[in-house]
Amino acid sequence: MSPPPGSVRLRRWWIGVAIGAGGGLLVLLSALLGAVDVPVRLGLQILLHEVSGGRVFPDACVGSGLSPTRCSAYTFIVWNLYLPEVLLALIVGAALGLSGASLQGVFRNPLADPFLLGISSGGTLGAAVIYVYHIGVADADLYLPAFAFLGAVSTGLLILTVARGRYSSVETLLLTGVALANLLSAILSLVLLYNPAGSEQVTFWLLGGLGLADWEVDGIAFGSVLALGTLLSLYGRELNLLQLGSDVAQSAGVDAARVRLKVILLASLVTAVAVAFTGIIGFVGLVSPHIVRRLAGSDYRIVLPGSAVIGALFLLGARDISYLAFPGSLLPLGIFTAFAGVPFFLFLLYRQRRFAPMGGG
Repeated sequence: MSPPPGSVRLRRWWIGVAIGAGGGLLVLLSALLGAVDVPVRLGLQILLHEVSGGRVFPDACVGSGLSPTRCSAYTFIVWNLYLPEVLLALIVGAALGLSGASLQGVFRNPLADPFLLGISSGGTLGAAVIYVYHIGVADADLYLPAFAFLGAVSTGLLILTVARGRYSSVETLLLTGVALANLLSAILSLVLLYNPAGSEQVTFWLLGGLGLADWEVDGIAFGSVLALGTLLSLYGRELNLLQLGSDVAQSAGVDAARVRLKVILLASLVTAVAVAFTGIIGFVGLVSPHIVRRLAGSDYRIVLPGSAVIGALFLLGARDISYLAFPGSLLPLGIFTAFAGVPFFLFLLYRQRRFAPMGGG
């Protein structure tokens, strides 16, 4: 016997409050965590001073005994280094979580994630062109995300070309994505063999990081993810119907092929934005939707935005663990998301062998 709708809504409400409160506290503490130790009280004063425009704590370092020079240094570290990192982690985590949830809905496959279609491999190949051939070295902060975005979007457009085919199917799209990912990885290997000098930077890019974070990058990423993510979240009802099968969705007035095309396009663009600014960070899009479904059910009108929230907190937690485990440096975040994601992936594979798969046409 299923619980009454009122109790379900109340449970979801309390879960939302708990995640919101815990997430807010995590964001606040994360902004004080980095390569340089910042006293908690001083960091909070600096944040309040900057956010309020000086109306709260006109002197950001009052009571700390710091000289004006050291106070300025701490303020720069917290406001211009740590906080942009935190915000970029939240933005990219939200993008990957939302993209993963939408792709799992489209393919009706719990093992789908944003990198299933080889989009990340295309972005990495675009970034490798910068590193290996030294294109735009003087303006690397501009050219690197631009080339990575173009590489990722080009791969997504190729997938969409297949999706528009008359005889395309979910299985065809999945296999095409796997084939493209392997082909692009092979091309990347050839590029690195041509000029091995760029392999170190590309390896770091393959594992993901927040090295490009600053206020300008955060603004571009936030605007892009907000616009694309909002459009993607509007397809919750259609994804719910797709879970019943294409024929059922069609009988309910949903053009399954058109919805699949639009959702894949938007998911590709959202993933491309994430890859453009942080490189490849795996498993965020795989894990986040499953956590949301376990907490709040399988309604994609909740799963989509919920996965964005969980993905944001997941990636931010990976950043914090990196600093706590290895003080003084931020290691590639893909290492830490893999430690959490690989066991989860194996668990899902085990469940897939025990129960009927979600995949279907």
